[in-house]
Amino acid sequence: MCTYYTDRVALHGSSGKGADGWFPLSSASVYYDHPVHAPAEHTVNVDFLNLQRGPGARVAVELDPASARALAHAILDAADAALALTGTAAAP
Repeated sequence: MCTYYTDRVALHGSSGKGADGWFPLSSASVYYDHPVHAPAEHTVNVDFLNLQRGPGARVAVELDPASARALAHAILDAADAALALTGTAAAP
């Protein structure tokens, strides 16, 4: 079932690696839909983008929902560890 749910997040101080090498990221789109390549009926998809650089500045991932949740928890754990080590939070 397609939900058409999409969440967009502005990214700061971030970069991604595409076919032409590294580039700065400006946003990410997270949505639940049919995958293009993943062997699943539906996936949580994340597109990391730099809209000013055009369609070539995109890194896409398709995750089954359990993997998406595990990745989200791992990202939060890493951010919490960074906060504990440095005493400062990253800018939103």
